[in-house]
Amino acid sequence: MLGYYFSLAWRSLRQNRALTVLMVLTLAVGIGATMTTLTVFKTLSRDPIPQKSDRLFRVQLDMYPADVKNSDNEPPDDISRFDAEALLAQHRAKAQVITNGGGAPLEVGNQTPYAAAMRYTSADFFPMFQVPIRYGHGWNATDDASRARVAVLSEKLNEKVFGGTDSVGKTIRIEGTQFTVVGVAGHWRPDPRYYDVNVQRYGDGEEVYLPYSTSRDLNLDISGNMNCYKASNEDSTSLNAPCVWLQYWVELDSPAQANDFKAYLTRYSEEQRAAGRYTRQPNVRLRNVTEWLDYRKIVPSDAHLQLWLALGFLVVCLVNVVGLLMAKFLRKQGEIGVRRALGATRRDIFVQFLMEAGVIGLVGSIGGVLLSLLGLWAVRHQPTDYAEIIRLDPTMLALTLVLGVVATLAAGLLPSFRAMRITPAIQLKTQ
Repeated sequence: MLGYYFSLAWRSLRQNRALTVLMVLTLAVGIGATMTTLTVFKTLSRDPIPQKSDRLFRVQLDMYPADVKNSDNEPPDDISRFDAEALLAQHRAKAQVITNGGGAPLEVGNQTPYAAAMRYTSADFFPMFQVPIRYGHGWNATDDASRARVAVLSEKLNEKVFGGTDSVGKTIRIEGTQFTVVGVAGHWRPDPRYYDVNVQRYGDGEEVYLPYSTSRDLNLDISGNMNCYKASNEDSTSLNAPCVWLQYWVELDSPAQANDFKAYLTRYSEEQRAAGRYTRQPNVRLRNVTEWLDYRKIVPSDAHLQLWLALGFLVVCLVNVVGLLMAKFLRKQGEIGVRRALGATRRDIFVQFLMEAGVIGLVGSIGGVLLSLLGLWAVRHQPTDYAEIIRLDPTMLALTLVLGVVATLAAGLLPSFRAMRITPAIQLKTQ
């Protein structure tokens, strides 16, 4: 029976092609705009490490002097070198990481020096953030303590300078200092790069990973935010400089551990206040990955607005489709009267016209997919750091098709109901 209704629906759509094209285009434009915006929003708001995002926490400490304005009562995003190294030495979490971005010229053999993006960090970085290792391994805490000249290369850089072979044991030079390659990372690209959103929020990430202690021993250039909260004669990256510029992350396995660690941070702040380093009352934050991304507003506010506008536009398109379906169905009053006289029930009429609405929805959804692909292609050519990662994945593709059909079926309920209520006797008398 459904096949018969589909045949009737298809025949009806072909009878009035101009109206059919208008309905399909209206629906396709609404779905295309909505799914383009929804795909961008979904991509920007996704969890970059869902398997453990509730166990990774960003540490914030308030070491600002009392005269520094802080209207939102939030501590700075980063922490000072003194605090980072003190927390790392006390080792109160399952795993902890100091990290910061940087860059320096890199040389391999007689090749031309290459300006490489770098990540200075501590040994727990690789297991804590689940960085895959293709060759070799990361360094260990002993390497951190000894300021070892060791490095882990990204897969992309290893391909570029060593042809993608196992380069463990080979050497590179960074600003004239020789480093031994101990590992090569596999493909790893968390989007957004939650561990340091200051340097680059989206993209391939760093090419070389070095021990943080080694980077300070060699005084390598850093990148990212440098916030010095009072005047000082010291270099901004020195141990006692009044500057915040390092990211500090910890891994904690349970809410109880998180509460205990936050209490530890409060005690640490009290100790620093007693020592004269801090002047304010303890003000600490411990945010997990998703809370941190929400706090940093990684999803732009205009993305939320665009999503609501797109949904509103889809509603307008559906209202127009309802009007067009109503006009189309009511023009068939004579045909409906004849079918009713020949024994068709109201339910038969309702299903027939709802099927017609569903066919329009299916064709409109296909058009919506094509327009979504076009819209996402345009987004990928915008000058934004997230443009290249915007893709219509299989889930969004299926959602687009389902959304179009379901939305059109909902839009067709009222016109189909009105059509089935037509009285056959009155229509037959007028024929």
